[in-house]
Amino acid sequence: MKVVKLEDIIGSEQEVKGENWTSRRLLLKKDGMGYSVHDTVIKAGTETHIWYQNHLEAVYCIEGDGEVETIADGKVWPIKANEIYALDKNDEHLLRANTDMRMVCVFNPPITGKETHNEEGAYEIVEDDE
Repeated sequence: MKVVKLEDIIGSEQEVKGENWTSRRLLLKKDGMGYSVHDTVIKAGTETHIWYQNHLEAVYCIEGDGEVETIADGKVWPIKANEIYALDKNDEHLLRANTDMRMVCVFNPPITGKETHNEEGAYEIVEDDE
C-alpha cells in the first residue's frame, strides 16, 4: 500500500514547472503501477503545444475550463471540470486554458519524473537510473 500526499510533493523534485504549467508527479515508474499519475495546473490564458509520441495520456479536468485542438484534423474540443479526454492515438494537440485548469493526468508507459517537454512537445523515454 502506498499513500501519497500532494502537500508532500509540492516543493520537492517531483514538482516540475514549465512556462505554462506545473506538474506534481504523484506516482512514477518506480512505483511499479504500470502508469504514472500527475496533478497538473495549466495557467490561464496559455496555449501549450503537446505531442506525446511515446506515451498515451488520459486527462481528467477537476477545475477550470479550456479547450484541446487536435492538430491532424483541426477539431476543437471544449474541456471543463468533470470531463476527461484521452489522447488514444498519441494525438498532437494544442491545450488552451481559459482559466487556471487543474488536471489529473495518467501516462502509459509511466514516466520516471525526470522528463520535460522537448521541442516537439513530447516526453522522451527516460530509463531509470535507480
